[in-house]
Amino acid sequence: MRKALIVQGGWDGHEPVQVSERFGSVLKQEGFDVKISDTLDSLLDKEYLQSLHLLVPAWTMGEITAEQCESASLAVASGVGLAGCHGGMCDSFRQNVNWQFMTGGQWVAHPGNDGTPYVVNISSVSNPITENLQDFSVSSEQYYVHVDPAVEVLATTQFPNPAAKGFHMTNPISAVPVIWTKRWGHGRVFYNSLGHHNDVFDAYEPLELMRRGFLWAAAGKDRAVELDLHIDQFMDT
Repeated sequence: MRKALIVQGGWDGHEPVQVSERFGSVLKQEGFDVKISDTLDSLLDKEYLQSLHLLVPAWTMGEITAEQCESASLAVASGVGLAGCHGGMCDSFRQNVNWQFMTGGQWVAHPGNDGTPYVVNISSVSNPITENLQDFSVSSEQYYVHVDPAVEVLATTQFPNPAAKGFHMTNPISAVPVIWTKRWGHGRVFYNSLGHHNDVFDAYEPLELMRRGFLWAAAGKDRAVELDLHIDQFMDT
């Protein structure tokens, strides 16, 4: 059976417990054995992490030790999928650039705060994560993120948004990534900037994107096992 670890904690405003329970339910329906942990020390169990198909962070504005981050990084590089949403993955550890390097981006602003209406524009209709999905509207925090240029962008949103004033409004219209994937060693990384509160996932598209992202990321572990892939090729000798 495929195994998934959800690590939840940090700022309570992002409802990490509720989000983790919802994601856990989705994963169980997909046949995963799910463990939810409320301590980052669970990342120190390297043997357990290596046995996973999927690691789901739901931790905002926290602090991670170098050892915890390295253990997670090595697990993902070996093929364990990494998938998460909103601040739970890309505002997890503001002081840790290695985490940001692995995840592919970092939140920097949400002009208008919660309740801002905006449109998520699907950029790729051929990718299995976004296939057959159309542009959709949400009312939530609209995340402005700084993004690794190596990511594959699957959906974007436009800034500036007339509904959210700020000093950034004098800049030209830009498509800021909402959903992306990237690779970390043999591992697959998926991120969705939606998810300020648990109820964002009451709508079909946000939760369906997470479900597909989880499955896509976890499939990287199957490939790594099938091809007997190791991380030696990425390490300095």
